[in-house]
Amino acid sequence: MSDPRHPANLIRHRKLEVDTWQRFEPTEARALPPQDGNWLVPLSVWQSAQAQLRERTQPVGVLLAPDDDPSELAEDGRIRPEGLALIAVDFPIYTDGRGYSIAYLLRTRLGWTGELRAVGDVMIDTVYYQARSGFDSFAVKPGHDPHEALRALGTFTAAYQKSYPVPETAV
Repeated sequence: MSDPRHPANLIRHRKLEVDTWQRFEPTEARALPPQDGNWLVPLSVWQSAQAQLRERTQPVGVLLAPDDDPSELAEDGRIRPEGLALIAVDFPIYTDGRGYSIAYLLRTRLGWTGELRAVGDVMIDTVYYQARSGFDSFAVKPGHDPHEALRALGTFTAAYQKSYPVPETAV
């Protein structure tokens, strides 16, 4: 998921890092990702093999598509963090605002306090608004300068709308 021009294209804890996470696409031959590496699995894979995935030495992340229901991650109304390294929400195009709603629901109704990552069409112009809705890490789209995106997090000093407070562990 990294851009060769900007190998450190992941904004996490307000610092740039190299994004080592890969998207896993299940096949008939391989229903689960290998044990090594950092894997983002689709919601359907998580649902079918949650017990196995939670037991891994290296936790996986769940990748939510814009039309996924985030409440499907919850048990008794809350998301258990054990064995779940992060939740990533895909923005297939920047004009698709469903990811903002998913982030807000994860943070406010489903109790997710772990890492929440925006992936896909994540641009300089969107990171500030994504942060306000609950995201605390951002895989910046190839072709966009991650340094500029990092600076964009401080674009505005005051806001009129309510926002989601970023958890202490994410700052």
